[in-house]
Amino acid sequence: MAGVDLYWLPLGAGGHFVRLNGRVYETLAARLQGRPARDLYHSALEVVLPEGTFVIEQAPVHDWSGIERGVVAEGAVGARWAGRFRIFRYEIRLWRGGQIPDVAEAVDSPRRLSDQEQLARRVLEVVPQVPTPVWGRDELGAGEMWNSNAVIAWVIARSGIDAESIQPPPGGRAPGWRAGVVVASRSGVEGTAAANPGRQPTIGP
Repeated sequence: MAGVDLYWLPLGAGGHFVRLNGRVYETLAARLQGRPARDLYHSALEVVLPEGTFVIEQAPVHDWSGIERGVVAEGAVGARWAGRFRIFRYEIRLWRGGQIPDVAEAVDSPRRLSDQEQLARRVLEVVPQVPTPVWGRDELGAGEMWNSNAVIAWVIARSGIDAESIQPPPGGRAPGWRAGVVVASRSGVEGTAAANPGRQPTIGP
């Protein structure tokens, strides 16, 4: 009755514009690094407990009703000043009863990371503590940009699960994953948004 599952979704699943931009980015990155281009993946978690199922994911701010999606933190996209506008903000969801968008397109998923209830509850506990630096930049000096994969890797590592050994599907890349692992290994929590008790989702029975 307990489990922590990792999902790998192709970047831009369900959205042709994001997918096209991802392919352009990966093509340029591959040429600069002298390697073949790979498929890019975005990650999300699903935590199963006796009292319900919780989805953990970083996504664009949909609207201002974040409490309905279990939003525990927000951050800016591209530049800190741009975060004043909703279109340039991301949200971190701890969504009880939620669903991962386009989960039908997930590859090599779900991957069961743990079936221990204690670890599953620990995952939920650390989500509101996740750092919220500017998306797409390396404000925390991790050597890689901060993005959705960084958030998931940080949550996994802070929970006590080995995130460093996790690999994306064969032939794919998960940009930002290393950033989450690096930041999670540091003492303290850098760039964490202040907790807002009024927005914390109910995670008890």
